[in-house]
Amino acid sequence: MFEIDPNSQANLGEIATQHVHLDLAVDFARQRLAGTASYRLRVLAATQEVVLDTAHLDIKAARLAGSGGGAAQPLGIDTSTVHAVYGTALRLQLPAAAAAGDELAVEIEYETTPEGGAIQFLAPEQTLGKAHPYLFTQCEEIHARSLVPCQDSPSVKISYSASVRVPKPLTALMSALATGSRDEGDAVVFSFEQRTTIPSYLIALVVGNLRSAAISERCAVWSEPENIEACAWEFAEAETILQTAEALILPYQWGRYDLLVLPPSFPFGGMENPCLTFVTPTLLAGDRSLTDVIAHEIAHSWSGNLVTAKSWEHFWLNEGWTTFFERKIVGRLHGEDARQLSCVIGEADLAESVGFYGKDSPLTALVPVLDGVDPDDAYSTIPYDKGAHLLYYLEQLVGGEAAFAPYMRAYITAFQGRSIGTDDWKEHLLQHFAEADPATAERLRAIEWDKWLTAPGMPPCANHYDERPQRVCHDLAARWLQAARDSAYDQFSPADIAGFSTMQRVLFLSRLADSAPLQPATLRALDATYELTGRRNCEVRFGWLALALKSNYLAVADAVVEMLSTQGRMKFTRPLYRLLHACPDGRALAEQTFRRLRGFYHPICARMVEKDLGLQPAQ
Repeated sequence: MFEIDPNSQANLGEIATQHVHLDLAVDFARQRLAGTASYRLRVLAATQEVVLDTAHLDIKAARLAGSGGGAAQPLGIDTSTVHAVYGTALRLQLPAAAAAGDELAVEIEYETTPEGGAIQFLAPEQTLGKAHPYLFTQCEEIHARSLVPCQDSPSVKISYSASVRVPKPLTALMSALATGSRDEGDAVVFSFEQRTTIPSYLIALVVGNLRSAAISERCAVWSEPENIEACAWEFAEAETILQTAEALILPYQWGRYDLLVLPPSFPFGGMENPCLTFVTPTLLAGDRSLTDVIAHEIAHSWSGNLVTAKSWEHFWLNEGWTTFFERKIVGRLHGEDARQLSCVIGEADLAESVGFYGKDSPLTALVPVLDGVDPDDAYSTIPYDKGAHLLYYLEQLVGGEAAFAPYMRAYITAFQGRSIGTDDWKEHLLQHFAEADPATAERLRAIEWDKWLTAPGMPPCANHYDERPQRVCHDLAARWLQAARDSAYDQFSPADIAGFSTMQRVLFLSRLADSAPLQPATLRALDATYELTGRRNCEVRFGWLALALKSNYLAVADAVVEMLSTQGRMKFTRPLYRLLHACPDGRALAEQTFRRLRGFYHPICARMVEKDLGLQPAQ
């Protein structure tokens, strides 16, 4: 039903999934999950079939539960409809036509396969402990269909439960509340329940040698035991961040907020799986300087998880709102200067993404058309930063935070539990201010909405941010650029940046990168003065390496390869490969390094880097 979601082949206009129960066993030797998925479905319009999204799944059988305890009936299975991007439509033929209002109970036996994109299996040597295997899932954006047959569209919100059988001594966790466990010989079966409805992309599973450390009554951090103390220290402020978000938005509704620090191949900074945020170990800076990512993932508890974009074309409703909330939270925690700096860095990231795609690319629109497009190919900072830019603009237009804060809460309250589109959001915005302040509503109606929502490129209006917290970064960068002209580097010392926040250090390096290429002597002096190559803080180290590669300074080649070899976060990995590949003497090294490390990266990351480098997909 393409009018509902162009990235799903499910019959979304005829069937709605209400609940899924998973009964799965983990087979590390074969790198598969095997078992059954049981569905409670509601019929929306008369139909003879149930159509679900799948990708690289081995479907064994399907049954329709009998009414009143009667015998189950086998269902006809048709997997002949295969789309190059969207996978295989699983068509289940019903024994008789179902009418609108009917409820169906369907069970599917299946196995995942190693070709699926949702699951990454790690060998023991890829973990910290080196003794046990590990697996984790990443279903955003359209990869849940390679974990379980489903209506893999954010337009459908479901509750789910699960029983997962794993070998001892491993632990299973999911994006749900744990409800118990039981021994079964050499295995343990863990049980879970998620009563709050979520889209399919938020179904998540991790299995490994895991330990937890309590942060508060409702927050804990999980990791491999070798890392648990460092993780517990780094994220000790999670409860404080959560309380700050609640004060800004609404009370937290998901029961628990736990964090899981994954192995380094995890491809994102964080993933907002309900009850269990997944985060990258690149956040472990040793000084809590990168934990603002947690503010972003916590904010998703309202925007994205509670109020969900109805398709990937409206992804900005998830990420733009969340980035806007994140910066509000950061401002309350660290002061308005920190919020302003985050906005400035976001603007630079947005400009870089628009430059990467091209200012006329349809994928730079806030609401792009994704019919026939893989949403992974459209993934960038654009929905995050262009969306947050729009919301900041609106906040200023309506009179600042005093006027905007009641609207934010009204928005979440009005749409919680629902999947919506941009038109729903816009209509509610105009209606809210029509009731609150008709003069403001008139200003909102006068906005050239098409230029904001559907036109490609940068936003049609610039926002103005406080220049004070930026000034020290710009001034230091200007001094370095002047010193480069005069070869006068003795004036600099580590004290120059000793009082800088991470965002200020990144902004300083970004400012220098705007003037790249710099001369080798300047780059050598920078590195010698501030010890940039060896920085533990990944944001600062990445900013330095990006500056060096933009200047074709391959003295950092070993450091670049080391960073590519020790983490798979796409925020760092994809640009580093692209920049190294663009260096006249770096192309071969980039390709050789990727071919050597391809198996280390998550399938999503590996596929995107292949495209970035113009390489043929691995067979």
